[in-house]
Amino acid sequence: MRFLFLGTGTSAGVPVIACECAACTSGDPRDRRTRTGAAVVWTDPTGADRVVLLDATPDLRQQALRHDLRRCDAILFTHNHVDHIFGLDEVRRFNAVMGEPIDIFADTHTLDALRRVYKHVFDAGTNVNKSFVATLLPRRVSPFEPVSLHGLRFTPIPLLHGRLPILGWRIDAEKHATDADWLPLAYCTDVSAIPTDAWPLLAGVRTLVLDALRQRKHPTHLTIDQAVSIADRIAAERTYFVHMGHEIVHAEVEESLPTGVALAFDGLELG
Repeated sequence: MRFLFLGTGTSAGVPVIACECAACTSGDPRDRRTRTGAAVVWTDPTGADRVVLLDATPDLRQQALRHDLRRCDAILFTHNHVDHIFGLDEVRRFNAVMGEPIDIFADTHTLDALRRVYKHVFDAGTNVNKSFVATLLPRRVSPFEPVSLHGLRFTPIPLLHGRLPILGWRIDAEKHATDADWLPLAYCTDVSAIPTDAWPLLAGVRTLVLDALRQRKHPTHLTIDQAVSIADRIAAERTYFVHMGHEIVHAEVEESLPTGVALAFDGLELG
């Protein structure tokens, strides 16, 4: 069982187009960040291989090739912003390989946005030409109501991204023992605040994945210091920061973080 950091960057990625800052010109591969997304890869109780994506970034093709992903059983969406949904067209290749539809789980706001943006997928009968499009099964979810998938439980966590309510996801083993020491894990990207009723879902996690955009304040994301404060309160065994902008030079910021807190990077695997 593995948790894959497919991407760890902002909506612009790093390097940013036409920028010569320290991060964008860095030779450290950890400073090359595609858009933030993740995957859980495991063998279910029946012995079948499973892959669940957390968001579908515009860089999904590149990310899937890097990690040799060969299937996609489901996609769990956090919200509807471009950097989290604009790779959805790529999953049609998984449909072709598996010969099966893919379940997608999202709240009402995100599902409505997906139907609008991907009308050619969800209303394929109106396409002028018959096209090779993804086959998707939309599943509406609500905070606190868990989804069971092949031996794992995924519980939506209510979070705030500025004024926009979004979802994080808590992952727990459900039907079989696992030696994955990173479970339970809470995945909380694009966060600016955690509502009071969400904190119990963060209790007892061994791994926390948390938004940490930059040092300077931002209206819809946590700063490094704010993220460190939240990590201290949750007290997971290990915390990884994601959705980092080009203001973050990995080597410089990493050395300033407390014990048990680290910057994630593209290609990092927990397993």
